Amino acid sequence: MSMPETPPAAEQADHRTQLEEALVEVKRVIAGQDEMLERVLVCLVAGGHLLIEGVPGLAKTLTIKTTAAVLGGTFRRVQFTPDLVPSDLVGTRIYRPDTGGFDTEEGPVFCNFLLADEINRAPAKVQSALLEVMQERQVTIGHDTHLVPDPFLVMATQNPIESEGTYPLPEAQVDRFMLKIVVGYPSRDEELTVVQRSLVAPTQVRQVLELDSLKALQQAVLGVYVDPSLISYAVSLAEATRNPAAFELGEIAGLVEYGASPRGPIALVQSARALALVHGRDYVLGADLRSLAKDALRHRLVLTYRALAEQRTADDVLDAVLATVAAPPLELGRPVAA
Repeated sequence: MSMPETPPAAEQADHRTQLEEALVEVKRVIAGQDEMLERVLVCLVAGGHLLIEGVPGLAKTLTIKTTAAVLGGTFRRVQFTPDLVPSDLVGTRIYRPDTGGFDTEEGPVFCNFLLADEINRAPAKVQSALLEVMQERQVTIGHDTHLVPDPFLVMATQNPIESEGTYPLPEAQVDRFMLKIVVGYPSRDEELTVVQRSLVAPTQVRQVLELDSLKALQQAVLGVYVDPSLISYAVSLAEATRNPAAFELGEIAGLVEYGASPRGPIALVQSARALALVHGRDYVLGADLRSLAKDALRHRLVLTYRALAEQRTADDVLDAVLATVAAPPLELGRPVAA
């Protein structure tokens, strides 16, 4: 006698419970920064890579380390420095005099969760060593190709306020990140909690999710419904950054050299599906796309010298785009009849 299938509603509630338990466990260590923590979960569930930017002391590294501890799996941290070389990341081939042959020594990228700490402190040749593994989940060493463990996620941090000894990420590299989160200072109450927690022994988190559970959540994301009108909306947001005049956005036409790549709307829709799952829904709303639009698109814009001279940012451009390009009206994931 076969067992009855779990009803979709029960599966949906189970997924939400798992994600809430993981979030609560991380919050035992991290005070505040609710939006950042939610975006970390979104990237994990969507199977995308994450870039966190913020000034020192905002718990960027601690957030990633704590999240990895809660999820289980293998975790490696690489501190990016100017003297790092690509083989320090991906590995190399070592000659063994006793056998007269070469052995492959795997680098720290062979793990489930890789923390690339202060990724902009290493030169471009080191940053580019991550291109293949982030896109293809594999590493080529010599003539051989090696698969990294599944799941594999890169979570990187960078400091925006220093230029001494830093190297901006190449456009091809930064485009591989699903989301770029900009972290601000905590509120006064949150900072009080942070200081109070520093006076006692560090909290020991427990693992609440297995890797198999994370894979199941990633699979569940594929079942989240996205209305075609919302897909069109995501494409329109990206298109507006490439051709502002077509959307009556002439005021930003001189600020953008290159607009968002096609990876932009792909990342936006995929992360919106994950956000819907985190919120306990099996369908995406326009509000999901709008809340994630900056995180999915800001790092994919290349600004002009005029924008830099006027101290305009990618977020300024996206604010104008979001104010002009309206989301389609939806009711429970379906277009409202005209």
